[in-house]
Amino acid sequence: MPITVCRRAILAVAFILPLALPAMAQDQEVRFAVTDIEGLEALQREFGPFESKIEELTGFDLELFAVNSRTVAAEALRAEQVDFVLTGPAEYVVMRKLTNAEPVIAFSRPDYFSAIVVMADSPYQRPEDLRGETIAFGDIGSTSNHLSPAQLLADYGLIYRDDYDVQHTSRDIGHEAMKRGDVAALATNYRSWLLIREAEELPPGAFRAMARSGDLPNDVLVAAPNVADETVKTMRTAFEEHSEELIEAILSGGDENLKYEGMRFLPGIQDSDYDYVRAMYATIGFPEFAEFVGD
Repeated sequence: MPITVCRRAILAVAFILPLALPAMAQDQEVRFAVTDIEGLEALQREFGPFESKIEELTGFDLELFAVNSRTVAAEALRAEQVDFVLTGPAEYVVMRKLTNAEPVIAFSRPDYFSAIVVMADSPYQRPEDLRGETIAFGDIGSTSNHLSPAQLLADYGLIYRDDYDVQHTSRDIGHEAMKRGDVAALATNYRSWLLIREAEELPPGAFRAMARSGDLPNDVLVAAPNVADETVKTMRTAFEEHSEELIEAILSGGDENLKYEGMRFLPGIQDSDYDYVRAMYATIGFPEFAEFVGD
């Protein structure tokens, strides 16, 4: 009888343990932030469906962690207040320098490149023709609206700020300034600028992109250095094995996520993929890329 009881006890434990594992995973809280969305309400609107899907696929208790700046996100990583951060290329290289955050997976952004736009009837035919002129750039520190256009012009031999004047403003205001002739050109994220052109009363042929960059490095999900390897592996595996479900969840958020329409997740991301962004920082005078420009 004692042996029978013992065997029954062992069998009971064998059945209980597998059932307990998912519950244990649910107890693991994972905090997730996005650098270009301010406020918890906006973050929940954009990434609420993604939050639910990740919890379903991983068993994590995912908590959306709001940050109001790139600097705050980096400090949260360093202070172990957040586990994963989705950020842009320019932000990534600084976060990597400050916190040694690990790239987990890249979020590709179709048609993610910069352009130098002029009016079609302007006298400026080549980037070199903009020497001595004023060019409207977007947000200071933005990959596609500041750093990349500056590098693009440098690739054509124009030294940042020495060979042309820089005017930072919103894309809409810069576009109107170009139309009025207040600035010679607009340095911009091309896909975003197309939305402005589509709403224009002028025909598309009224504008000309005189130079385009190559496709820029992708947005990237990073993990804080303190996050366990198994947690990072679980998160990466979810993206690799359930990409379509997660893409659908991201795109079902708000308008901010429309930039990911047509995206793919890229698991083979390497830190060296962002060396071109590091060169951009050097071009604008920040060769150490150890601080967020404009913060």
